[in-house]
Amino acid sequence: MSATTSPTNTQPTRTLTNDEEAIPMEDTSEVTRLFVERLQAWKHAVAYLEDYISATEKAQHAHGKEYAHILKTVRDPLKEGHQFDQSLGGVAGMFENIRSNTQGISNHHYETAKTLKGTVLPLFERLHTELKHKTKELAKGAGKGSKTVDKARHTTQKHIEMLGQRTATFESHGGRMQAQEDPYVIQRGVMYRLNRQVQEENANRQDLISVQNSFAQFESHVLQEIQHGLGQFMQVVNTQCEQSKVMYGDMVGTAQRIPLDFEWNGFVRRNDGILIDPAAPARSVSNVQFPNQDHASTKPIIAGALERKSKLTRSYDTNYYVVTPAKFLHEFKSDDNFAKDPVPELSLYLPDCVIGACVGQKFNVKGKDVSKGKVGNTFSMNHELKFKAHTPQAASQWWEVIRKVAGQVTGEVPDASAPTSPVNSRDSPTVDGKPAPLQTDLPYRDEKGPVSATAGSATTAPGSATMAGSTPASAVPSGVPGQPGKY
Repeated sequence: MSATTSPTNTQPTRTLTNDEEAIPMEDTSEVTRLFVERLQAWKHAVAYLEDYISATEKAQHAHGKEYAHILKTVRDPLKEGHQFDQSLGGVAGMFENIRSNTQGISNHHYETAKTLKGTVLPLFERLHTELKHKTKELAKGAGKGSKTVDKARHTTQKHIEMLGQRTATFESHGGRMQAQEDPYVIQRGVMYRLNRQVQEENANRQDLISVQNSFAQFESHVLQEIQHGLGQFMQVVNTQCEQSKVMYGDMVGTAQRIPLDFEWNGFVRRNDGILIDPAAPARSVSNVQFPNQDHASTKPIIAGALERKSKLTRSYDTNYYVVTPAKFLHEFKSDDNFAKDPVPELSLYLPDCVIGACVGQKFNVKGKDVSKGKVGNTFSMNHELKFKAHTPQAASQWWEVIRKVAGQVTGEVPDASAPTSPVNSRDSPTVDGKPAPLQTDLPYRDEKGPVSATAGSATTAPGSATMAGSTPASAVPSGVPGQPGKY
């Protein structure tokens, strides 16, 4: 009987690169199916041995006449036989040896049949039951995780396709769209779902690595049980005639000469492109690329923290604000894409808004919150939002950016108790050389587009994103030097 050897840690060679796709083309259930098929192969191998012992026990009563029946139990090739090494010294060779020696057995006894049925056969039945439980455990664990990964990838793919549709709409319609269709918002939604997907992938990956690492030890146990069962079988038949003793001894010796890591190492060599390398790095969102990730419509014109005065507490709350190329002013709780789905708390379509004067760190914007879609926009009321920046320079930058795309600019001073006259500037409308009356209502909008609500006003249609004497929105300064779009 050969000495027992321990399995070697042969690592698979499949690795991941840093240049990754958002939705990998790999089949998440491929590894699980491979291990299920592997367990099926072992179950059938053990089933062959169970059939062999049972047939041998029956053959004790029928002597040589039943040996033809015993030979049939192992005559056919193993099911999933490609899972075993076909060279000598493995499981496939062990069964070939059993076939040849069974042919030579000529005599059995009734006492041998009783011992085989009560002692040897239960060893293989218990091993078969262990293999069945291992298959169920794999299906409920790694198999369920693969379905979760597929569901997360499907969700991410839907939002990536939505981003492609909205960026195409942005380019074809000049950026005029609903707030919830803003490519910037959708792009942040893609990042949120992609992060959830990567977490599910990494969790499933760890489950599969654990299963993969445990398989070598489990297969060693299976082989040990097979060797132990066949050893018991040898002791039973050893009392028979010398010829039968030699043949059965040869069968058992063949099985026990199989190194515990022989089949596993061959399995890894044949499937090194499928099995997971535990040393490979986990996926990272920072390395993932997806279509339209860097599209111009997803980059804010200016972004950063502003304070907005609450109507109830009259105190200022700090939030994260952005002005997007689609001419929306969005309010978010923070700039974190991963903590929760980054849906705007408030959205203003600036061409429909009125901006007052900038005094120090403060400025006001009047308009409708359009973050609720078409139905919400219809019943939404005008609100005057009072903002305060951290510095006068930052407030000036925000005011200048919003002024470029605002539907109307007035000289209304923030926190003033009574309306003041508009500031005379190149952006303030005049009539006969005198400042025009203060206009705080939103421009009227018909089916064909926005129309100025005051005759003789110096503002242009909101869709044009420019005013008399002003420059296009694309020329808006990007923010603090060295940090485009932020301060």
